[in-house]
Amino acid sequence: MSGKQIIVIGGGASGLMAAGRAAESGGKVVLLEKMSETGKKILISGQTRCNLSNTLELENFLRMYGKNGQFLRQAFHRFFRDELLAFMQKYGVATKVERGGRIFPVSDKAGDIVQALQRYLADFKVDLHKDTNVSGIIVVRGKVTGVQTRLSVIPANGVILAAGGASFQHTGSAGDGYRMAEAVGHTIIKLRPALVPLIVKEVEFAKSMQGVSLKNIRLTAFSCPADKIDASLTPKHDYGRGTGYEKAKLPVIESRLGEMMFTHFGIGGPVTLQMSLAVVDALAKGPVSVSIDLKPGLTGEQLRRRLQRDFETFSKRTYRSLLKELLPQKMIEPFIGLTGIPADKLGHQIVVGEREKILQTLKSLRFNIQSPLPLSSAMVTAGGVSLKEIDPYTMASRLVKGLYFCGEIMDIDADTGGYNLQAAFSTGYVAGESAAEFVKE
Repeated sequence: MSGKQIIVIGGGASGLMAAGRAAESGGKVVLLEKMSETGKKILISGQTRCNLSNTLELENFLRMYGKNGQFLRQAFHRFFRDELLAFMQKYGVATKVERGGRIFPVSDKAGDIVQALQRYLADFKVDLHKDTNVSGIIVVRGKVTGVQTRLSVIPANGVILAAGGASFQHTGSAGDGYRMAEAVGHTIIKLRPALVPLIVKEVEFAKSMQGVSLKNIRLTAFSCPADKIDASLTPKHDYGRGTGYEKAKLPVIESRLGEMMFTHFGIGGPVTLQMSLAVVDALAKGPVSVSIDLKPGLTGEQLRRRLQRDFETFSKRTYRSLLKELLPQKMIEPFIGLTGIPADKLGHQIVVGEREKILQTLKSLRFNIQSPLPLSSAMVTAGGVSLKEIDPYTMASRLVKGLYFCGEIMDIDADTGGYNLQAAFSTGYVAGESAAEFVKE
């Protein structure tokens, strides 16, 4: 392996696209993948169905990445959703749109996406080497000259670093890319888990409700301990990245309406994952707690009237029986314990103060957050190579000639919904094309 060639490190979504595009643009391309197969993380994305993009229009799409979204504007102008879907169509993958604008293959098989990318590489004769571990990038006088593997030095005029993040390490993204980038002078913005379940301090309480999935609740994170939450500050609409209301007023960190679930260690489910990065960042500064409004469709006053009516109408029913109208079965016993009202007390015996306690708990079920699950358990890695050191038009390093970045290794992450994969494909496409142009020059 010699001559004017481009080496792509990493065979995930961005690396596969970069290798194919660099070869299609006339480059002689070698793709080095440390795992026995390419595209392992694609295969598990979208619960093995691969949510590859979203129908959101560009401005709202960019908002899903928070403050770093503007970096992607140029890449999206070059290769965005329409180009990605046309590419997939060309390689035999028809797509469909589901709830929330999420785009999936019609087959519901992530493997079809990987196969399309593999055919792309084959069409343009990319030289693929699996089970090949790269340990470093060789730079001489500020310019890339090759890469070091366990066995040899492979010369190159251009290197595309697409080694992924540090989450789901069994798929190959174990953080090697960050070490390589740092070794040649790049700044790594602190790595944090994003889209990750949260561990609570009241773990036994959460465990007693394990497996309960709650729809249409409002989850709000506060920068204070649970016993200091002022539930009257719970917002009426969503706050958080991509919602249109990015920043909430402290002590509210974020607030979202949606679906969550209890686990044996705490809380998970869609709204928890979406809020997790804001919670992780807030935990670095002080205590964080969450409040779950189990009845967000009712104001406090409306719920007060409903409880009064139910307890009067069904006055001979026990407290336990009355809760069946308000809560999933598995939550009833833990809820009784939390309110401290005897389970067999009859509806007409429950006094105003006790009804108020029930109301407050329904409108603000609270937990202190201990920590997120570790980075290895996160769906996405937040942080990475500083965007200040990457040219958004070409994905080229501003520090090392001939070095390019794409995908999750950069300091870009988004909520679920197809945004992370679209960013990987778009930046991969641009990095591949740019590297090929650089090597020709």
